[in-house]
Amino acid sequence: RIFQLFYLRMSESTTTKHSRSFERPLNLQLTSYMISLSSSSLEKFDTYVQSYESLHASSVSISGERPAYFHDYKVQCLKRHGVGSGSVVLDYGCGIGNLTERFFQLTSSVAAFDPSLKSVEVCRQRAPKGTFYTRSSDIPLAAFDATILSGVLHHVPREQRPSVMKNVFSVTKPGGRVFIFEHNVLNPYTRRVIRDCPFDDDADLLRAGEVARLVKVGGFDWVVSEYIVFFPRFLGFLRSFESKLSWLPLGAQTLTIGIKSDEAM
Repeated sequence: RIFQLFYLRMSESTTTKHSRSFERPLNLQLTSYMISLSSSSLEKFDTYVQSYESLHASSVSISGERPAYFHDYKVQCLKRHGVGSGSVVLDYGCGIGNLTERFFQLTSSVAAFDPSLKSVEVCRQRAPKGTFYTRSSDIPLAAFDATILSGVLHHVPREQRPSVMKNVFSVTKPGGRVFIFEHNVLNPYTRRVIRDCPFDDDADLLRAGEVARLVKVGGFDWVVSEYIVFFPRFLGFLRSFESKLSWLPLGAQTLTIGIKSDEAM
């Protein structure tokens, strides 16, 4: 079972404050696509704000790691793909800010969006230098070099996912990229973790191919998918080989990357 993998959870971050560096371009017309979560879904995430960390830790304990390992893993994935100093980054669907605060390890220009007001309040405390949005229509157009969705799409109803990706496309700069981390439905341990996690009771998991198609529907080009997070802690000595296993559909998570052409607006 060397290649059986373990879970990565929806990375997070968010709050509500607007800085001039992220002002909406006045010469661009906004087409608004909201992350349309039902009121019950929003209430659920508001309810889990205080207990999210402990529930997450419990759900990933099978890996032998704390949640911080998985958050840091994602940051390293972004770094490996060239997100760094000078990049303007948006954490789209940031939750309580586990990733948002870590993105400052890569760059000083970090923004975050989440429709859960209570989640954004926590995120603001964890990443006070960030810029935060609670409405997708407030996010400036064509402003971000890297737009990151971590564990977001499986909470969005299937019929609304294309609209979300079009919104993501609209806020990404020409030449910028989208990075989507999702659970790998092919991994049995991942399915078990999701099944037992209270805040994933509405999770509708996507295969890597489904994510890639959504990225293309959104308007992005040059889409590539990777499998990531292969070894639990007791097999940690094998983790140096993970970058060579991105083709193997046994990772606990998938990473899908799309690029917005330089001509696109």
